[in-house]
Formats: sequence, structure tokens, C-alpha cells
Amino acid sequence: MEKVLFYTYPSCTSCRKAKKWLQQNGVDFQERHLFRETPTQEELYYLLSLTTDGVDELLATRSQSFKDLNLDIDELSLSQVVNLMVENPKLLRRPILVSEQRLVVGYQPEQLSTLSNKRNLSAAV
Repeated sequence: MEKVLFYTYPSCTSCRKAKKWLQQNGVDFQERHLFRETPTQEELYYLLSLTTDGVDELLATRSQSFKDLNLDIDELSLSQVVNLMVENPKLLRRPILVSEQRLVVGYQPEQLSTLSNKRNLSAAV
């Protein structure tokens, strides 16, 4: 089984909770600082392919960074939105966790258990 790829920002409360959950449940993960190791365009397209809500699932539309842009996201093409997220990773919701074609955005313990094949993880939630 592959490691969980964990895009995080250390001062983010949800990221810290997710990291603690992963550690407590023995989930093997590779941590990437979201702002220092920003996802590439290709990685973002892959993450988007795993979403159920598309861009809305990854884009932090309630963030001050997004509000400061004063953009109507519906007027942008997908490639423009992806470029925007690469150029300004503060626009991404966090944490982002991905493993074996499964994606969890935000701290959602009930969803985190889907990232690992370990038995009884959901019982630990």
C-alpha cells in the first residue's frame, strides 16, 4: 500500500488534528508543506479528478486570500483556476490528503479511515 500524501501547513489547526489522527492510527504518510512544496499543475489536476465537487472541494473560497482577489470563479476556465492555485497556494483548503485514488480535504476523521487499508481504523474515530 502506498503512503498517504499529506499536504499541510503547520500552523493550521485542522492540519495538526489530521496529523495527530494519522499518527495515532499508525497511518504511513509523507508530509508536504503546502506553501513550500506547492502542488504542481499536474498534481492539482489529479487531485481535482478525485473530487466529487470539483474546484469547490479544493478552493478556499471563504479565505481572505480568495476574497482579496475579488474574482468570480465561475468566469474563469479550469486551467486559469489551477494556475491561480499554483501561484497562490493559500487559496487551497487544507489539509489535503490523498492515497490510492482517494482524497480527503479538511479534517474529517470519518473520511481519513478510507485512506488506509488498516482494519478497524473507523473504530478508533
